[in-house]
Amino acid sequence: MRKLWLATLSIMILGLMTAVATTGSLAQKPAVAPAGQEQASMVSKDMPAKLQKAINKSLADPKHAEGTKKAMAKGVAKRGGDPGFLGIPGAPAAHYVWGLLWAIWVGWIFSTVGAFGGIMAGVGHITIFGLGDYASSYGKGNPVNKLLTDSIRVSNQWLVGLSALISSFNYYKMGRLVLPLGACLAVGGVAGSWLIPELTAGKVSLKAYIGYFGLLVFLLSVFLIYELTPRGQASKKEAKAAAAAFEKSTKEGDTKDKGVKVIRGSQGLMWLALACVVASGLWFNLYGKAMVVAYLLALAGMVLTFFMGTIRFTFFGVEFKFRAFIPMLGGLVIAAIASFLGVGGGFLFVPFLTSVAGLPMFLVAGTSALAVLVGMIVSIFSYMVGKGVVVSWGLIGAELIGIFIGSMIGPRTSKYIPERWLKIIFIILAFYVGLRYTTKGFLGYSIVPPF
Repeated sequence: MRKLWLATLSIMILGLMTAVATTGSLAQKPAVAPAGQEQASMVSKDMPAKLQKAINKSLADPKHAEGTKKAMAKGVAKRGGDPGFLGIPGAPAAHYVWGLLWAIWVGWIFSTVGAFGGIMAGVGHITIFGLGDYASSYGKGNPVNKLLTDSIRVSNQWLVGLSALISSFNYYKMGRLVLPLGACLAVGGVAGSWLIPELTAGKVSLKAYIGYFGLLVFLLSVFLIYELTPRGQASKKEAKAAAAAFEKSTKEGDTKDKGVKVIRGSQGLMWLALACVVASGLWFNLYGKAMVVAYLLALAGMVLTFFMGTIRFTFFGVEFKFRAFIPMLGGLVIAAIASFLGVGGGFLFVPFLTSVAGLPMFLVAGTSALAVLVGMIVSIFSYMVGKGVVVSWGLIGAELIGIFIGSMIGPRTSKYIPERWLKIIFIILAFYVGLRYTTKGFLGYSIVPPF
């Protein structure tokens, strides 16, 4: 328990570091509004300086000035003139209690199946709290719209990041996290998240085909249903045997010292590869110069997985093995799909781990959480330190408490849920995501939240 509190404290220190790093912009003197009482009333000294600048910039631009005025006037007419999100008069004001309660659900579902944390966090921020519609009311390309959108995105990442940290720690202690596998997935995922868009120079955009991606998710769900049938289970003998042994031991209360044991594999190379790609991502996002250094670091991290050879481990007496470069390539492909389509692809880690790596669901959530955690650390630092994105720390603080609660409960309840039902929960949520992307692609809007 002491180590758990130390792990939780580390994420709080991360928050403090990013807060301190952005305090310089928040503590600046309020940006001076252009002449005119109407415009001055739209900017408050209580707002972050970066938001003040975005509002003033939009009001100074003839293309966005009218949209900004209408959005603020509409918000004040609907909700009154009290400061809302980020101190904007008339903006939605999310109640901290509701934020905490929703975050409990987000933490539980992510820590139970190892996916959908970002989607569920987005449902809360974008739809339930109304921040999505409010941001879009400023109009496409408006600096205020962009600032609010980035704030929502990073708020989602804080929730997922803390849940991934707590889940990884809990599952590791429970012997239900395959550390080398999660690390190799992270190597490909982190490297691909910036390397693929950079190498293609933004010329490859498949956003127009997002509807077909939704259909692909539907097909993936159907395939996962097939894997629940006797014929589909026939090719997953190891996973089925390990799951059965785990469920039996859980019922008998005898799970001690039967969890994941790595019996072959280079842990040193694994950590070195992970450090290289994390450094490459931070170099690219925070420094942005002498890019050859970032390229070499990413390449070194990926190449090192080829020298890790075959990883072998046991789980409840059943042996599994995989070549280290395969999950690295899997993470790279998933990152490429996500970047080309402009979607969050973290949920694709789960079918990769079950269908390609052949793991039982009892190992998937923790292993997926580790891969997600590494990506979230790089992304949060990049947005908040590199781009100075502002967030509502009061709301985030309340939600992180909820995330802690939900993420502590998830790993402890998931062991009592049969593997079949863990897969069914994932399939239901995958159908949900497929429906969202399909309707967004073919209809131009999603019929399910976040809209």
